[in-house]
Amino acid sequence: MNLQDKLIIAVDFDGTIVEDAYPKIGKPRIFAFETLQRLQSDGHRLILWTYRCGDKLEEAVDFCKDNGIEFYAVNQSFPEEAFENNKSRKIYADLFIDDRNIGGVLGWGEIYQLITKETPDLKKRKRKTGFFSFFKST
Repeated sequence: MNLQDKLIIAVDFDGTIVEDAYPKIGKPRIFAFETLQRLQSDGHRLILWTYRCGDKLEEAVDFCKDNGIEFYAVNQSFPEEAFENNKSRKIYADLFIDDRNIGGVLGWGEIYQLITKETPDLKKRKRKTGFFSFFKST
């Protein structure tokens, strides 16, 4: 991947990284943290972009750190960005991953494939033999 292929990716928290249980933290969505870790190791910059603020935001950031993800920035385009007020505003990113997209959030495997244009090696499954295969073939 070339330097120009590195992306800034804004990722929502509730309903996207974790199941939506706001104000609590839901269970991690399947492959969310593994995919985010892979995207970071590929050189992409991840920004946590969420409605959460104050203590609830800190809980989300800490939860992500505990699961191996430290974001480039949180609710801002870059770490040094300063706002005149504490309200969230639109940030700059190449991609936004959010459960509120039209059609909802894709699975994290699909998200990785779309970003990297990699296709997993899907080998044809071997047909099992044995006692139970008799019942499936009849």
